[in-house]
Parts: sequence; C-alpha cells; structure tokens
Amino acid sequence: MADLLARVTDDQLTHPTPCSEYTVADLIAHVDEAAVGFAAMAGITDPGPSVAEHVLALGKAWDEPSAWEGISAAAGVELPHEVWGRIAFTEIVVHAWDLAKATGQPFDLPEHTLRACYDHVAEFVPKAPVPGLWGPSVDVAPDAPLTDRIVAITGRMP
Repeated sequence: MADLLARVTDDQLTHPTPCSEYTVADLIAHVDEAAVGFAAMAGITDPGPSVAEHVLALGKAWDEPSAWEGISAAAGVELPHEVWGRIAFTEIVVHAWDLAKATGQPFDLPEHTLRACYDHVAEFVPKAPVPGLWGPSVDVAPDAPLTDRIVAITGRMP
C-alpha cells in the first residue's frame, strides 16, 4: 500500500475507484483513517505525518504478538484483537487493490498473503457485525484467482 500511495499523482485524485462511494482522494483518506485507528488499537499512537507512514506503522504495530491479545471496541462493536487485526489486514489488501485499479498500477501480493486474506473474508464478510462494511458479494468461478475471489466477496467486480 505504501508503494502504491507513493505513485499516486495529483491528477488521479479525482478518479473513481472500484469502491463506488470513493474517489482516489476519498479512498486515501479512508485508508489513512483506518491505518491510524488500527495502529492505535495495536499500541502505536504517533504513526508519523504521512498516509504512507501511517500504513507502515499499522504493519509494525500488528507485527507485535501482544497486539493480537485482548478485546477492543470500534464502530460500536467489541471484538477480540485477533479479529480486528484480520480486519485491518483485509482493509489494506482490498483497498490496495482498489487503489491499484483506480490508478492503473500493478497489484501483486504473495500467495500466502492472498490466502490469509481470502480465508478471513470468506468466513467474516458474510456475517460481519457491522452492516454495510463491505458491498454485496459478486459471483465468480470457484477456481478464479484468489485476488478475484477476495474482491468479489467484498463487493467488487474483479
């Protein structure tokens, strides 16, 4: 995500994204808010001045085993940190795909990263405790690439 953010140009900020309610600028603002919030939940309260630094701080925060312990409330929902950590991870993966598509950048993640994200969204999204967290799922072939299945579950057309 940090690399994608670094390559966004000013003229792309008004472009639409696969996340229909967001322009590129809106999506970046959402990613920033999520990164700061989820980093704080995991113990980092001063992530730096830029969106890319906030995203990197998020990764660093959740790299600590202690971040995955405990329970926190956000958006009116109380969940174990192991669930919040997966939600934060999914936010970054899916919105990185959104940003890559909207700005014409490549999107390529390791198989194990995609598998971890898919395993989470396949179980969590259909019964998410926050209504409207993701859009309605889109049908794709069961043997579609993992990236396509992830974004389809979260309401995007691969």
